[in-house]
Amino acid sequence: MTQLTTDQNERYERGLRALAAIDGAAGHKVVDSLADIAPDFARYLIEFPFGDIYSRPSLDLRAREIATIAALTAMGNATPQLKVHIEAGLNVGLSSDEVVEIIMQMAVYAGFPAALNGLFAAKEVFASRAAAEQEHD
Repeated sequence: MTQLTTDQNERYERGLRALAAIDGAAGHKVVDSLADIAPDFARYLIEFPFGDIYSRPSLDLRAREIATIAALTAMGNATPQLKVHIEAGLNVGLSSDEVVEIIMQMAVYAGFPAALNGLFAAKEVFASRAAAEQEHD
């Protein structure tokens, strides 16, 4: 890994804080999975999306996750990232009903296949969270 400037260190630290607040363990798993193949890309992932974009003041994290879930659903080919951001949306205050409605809204703009894929991704995330909650009870 290259040596970081003070500005990069600040972006990185700000990004780590945002990543923890938004994605929790799921986000860190993504970053950690890149450590052996592309550590610089892992750093960029923390610095730019989380250190620069997610940390901007004009939208709260809830609104940013609504936009992200909608965009990833509309793409139709980003299911792993969509699952992470559905988790993130739930972490920052979206309800499962709101997540479903966001994804259903995308059927109008991205088509039924994209919305179906998104709904199946949401179903998996909801089931995984429910199972995890039962383990803790």
